[in-house]
Amino acid sequence: MSAQVVQVVQKLCDDYVKTTPQKLKIIDAYMTYILFTGIIQFVYCLLVGTFPFNSFLSGFISTVASFVLASCLRMQVNEENRSEFSEISPERAFADFIFANLILHLVVTNFLG
Repeated sequence: MSAQVVQVVQKLCDDYVKTTPQKLKIIDAYMTYILFTGIIQFVYCLLVGTFPFNSFLSGFISTVASFVLASCLRMQVNEENRSEFSEISPERAFADFIFANLILHLVVTNFLG
């Protein structure tokens, strides 16, 4: 059973490396970084506590929202979704992503108090 799982994961990784465009790999790396940052923040909160609760909440909400914004960017930039996002160019999608992140982090900074 485990040999089959290893083969499936190996095939998945090989197909990802061969067929995924470089710009999507970069977005995926960013999303992985954000995911691990959120996990580390949550584990830290469990181990140490939530004394400055606004700080924990701001950081965790920032990671979740950044992950959501990056997934939206990935959907809009992906060539396989071009029919759904035909009116949005990749440059426009990236500009929207940057603008939304700017607004998000202004709100998060304001929430820190």
